[in-house]
Amino acid sequence: MDVEAGTVTAQPPTIYDVARVAGVSIASVSRVLNGQGNPRAETRQRVLQAVEALGFVPDGAARALSVRLKEVVGVVVRRPQWHGENMFADEDENLQFPDMINRGMEIVAQRHGFDLLIRSVDLDEPDVARQVFALARKSDGIILHDRVLSPEQLNTLSRQVPVVTLAGEPTQTTANVHGDNEGGMRALARHLIADHGYRTIAYLAGHEGSPDSMTRGKALAEEVAEAGATLLTGDEWRGSYQAAAGAQAMERLIAAGAELPRAIVCANDQSAIGVLHALAQHGIAVPGDVAVTGFDDMPVARHLRPQLTSVRQSIQDLGATAFETVYAMIGRRPDAPDTVRGSDIALPTKLIRRESCGCESQSLAPAPRSPEESG
Repeated sequence: MDVEAGTVTAQPPTIYDVARVAGVSIASVSRVLNGQGNPRAETRQRVLQAVEALGFVPDGAARALSVRLKEVVGVVVRRPQWHGENMFADEDENLQFPDMINRGMEIVAQRHGFDLLIRSVDLDEPDVARQVFALARKSDGIILHDRVLSPEQLNTLSRQVPVVTLAGEPTQTTANVHGDNEGGMRALARHLIADHGYRTIAYLAGHEGSPDSMTRGKALAEEVAEAGATLLTGDEWRGSYQAAAGAQAMERLIAAGAELPRAIVCANDQSAIGVLHALAQHGIAVPGDVAVTGFDDMPVARHLRPQLTSVRQSIQDLGATAFETVYAMIGRRPDAPDTVRGSDIALPTKLIRRESCGCESQSLAPAPRSPEESG
């Protein structure tokens, strides 16, 4: 490994500098310097070359800090309870959005020599905080998929370990990573209203309290109101991000004789799958009678019939970015300014027009793969 001139700073180099120049985790540097574990020969060589190039001399504080690392990041996933008797049980389990995010985390974690410790909690599970704090004691940092802690609990947790959230807002002590929910939904709403002329639209929301669902719903409501169109919402238009819940919501509405809107905007693709199924069961044509759209653009969306119009976000990138963010917080030098905490990182989204909204399908080609997915 060649270390370019100018890498050495005026300040004495630290273990963080060695890890940066060697391109390995701080824990890997610790193992090489302290003779612990069995680091790969290539890793050992990179670390020793970086040590020599930087003129690094380990001190007791640096060694103590590195030894304390567990090389584990805890991940908390909020899931609804499984109901194995419904026809979508297998589909819901295999299409879980959180699992695709976790895959993005896993790929980056492996590169840094870290492991993930995943804890699932139910939507209505009591005393979630106890489980989260127990997980934190086993981890160097925590990533929260959903809003499972009160602001006070989140503040307490973030003062014990670095915390990154995937739904919500950053605080002074946490960072937040999310897709551009507002921009993506506004683009979808304008397409349905301006390009197709739909004047009655329903929003099939996600589970109650979901920040993503609320942000998407708010953006849709504002666009519909500005256009003078009609938006249907409420308890009868609520799902849980699952195909089964989407189908059940539609079955209840149809059984009650409700007049269906011209377009149904679903909070995610899985809900849309259930809606498409229920409409087909009752002979209601999509998009001829009712247009249906999703959000996320999961790979299955382009294989449905009709192909599903959706808002694409790079799902694995959400996980990869969340891990990189918490890793930066874990590895921050004590004397360096903290530019990570308090940051709100919004990843881009893109409207994908397909048949279910009334468009011709853009393409059967798969979505572009992220660097993490290609690695």
